[in-house]
Amino acid sequence: MHEETQKPPNEEMKLIHLRIAEYKIISGAHKVDVPFKITRITREITEPLLINPVQPHRHDHEELLIITHGNPVHHVDYTEEKLQSPVIVYVAQGKIHSFIPDAATLGWVIRYKNEFVPESRFHFYSGFSDDINIPLDHDYCSTTLQSLCEIMLREYGQEMPDYQVLKHLLSALLAKLKTDSRREYLETETKTNTRKETFNNFLKILEYNYKRPEGADFYADKLNMSTRNLNLISQAVFGKTVTEIIETRKLIEARKLLLNSGKSVSEIGYELGYNEKSYFTRVFRKRTGKTPSEFRQQIPAVS
Repeated sequence: MHEETQKPPNEEMKLIHLRIAEYKIISGAHKVDVPFKITRITREITEPLLINPVQPHRHDHEELLIITHGNPVHHVDYTEEKLQSPVIVYVAQGKIHSFIPDAATLGWVIRYKNEFVPESRFHFYSGFSDDINIPLDHDYCSTTLQSLCEIMLREYGQEMPDYQVLKHLLSALLAKLKTDSRREYLETETKTNTRKETFNNFLKILEYNYKRPEGADFYADKLNMSTRNLNLISQAVFGKTVTEIIETRKLIEARKLLLNSGKSVSEIGYELGYNEKSYFTRVFRKRTGKTPSEFRQQIPAVS
């Protein structure tokens, strides 16, 4: 009798370890111990998730979900959205999210530390928008994007990956997204620099004052312009009115406090400039479909 091989060759062992690592990345590993990670979303990776969906969790890093095929479901801070591929989803550090693929889901997951590409504007703008989803062109997905991801995966798979090279490749991908997204606020160079500069100044002032019970007039006055003009700039650059952006910033903070603090609904509302609990509850329910108390009660333990 011939003896059976006791263990697979080195290459097969490497493949097994890679599959395990990829599964951990997709299934919600919360911490990244290197500046950058990339993995391909394949059917071998998603099949276990169809049986055991990922539980909501938060990361200590930024994440790009690049969905080239399928229509997975994505939850951010317990808000559900069915994604239409091809699309890129940005998930900011600290956001509570979960990703549930369907049988056709394919693509990539890129995770990186915020300081890895500090010039990226995604993190800054994520504080003023419930989500940053960028629809993609099918041709771009099958050519440029695919090539960039393949090169990054190849470099990342080296025994000693060159993170400087990976940084440049990721920066190139993000720059391409900014150009193709048609979202003026993400672009680094535009013909409307003055308008974008005004909008960014508004966001900076808002970040220091959003907890105050102030409306659009307050911010227009700070910028020495009319409320109408500020609204026109806001809608042109960000696609939302000033009031909508103020409310979004308050409610992002409200969800964070409901998730992470023991403060009462009244205390949270008051801290965010809502002097009456009933008004805070009404605004919160209008935007989320739930009252603050209902939102808090649905939350399981999150790590």
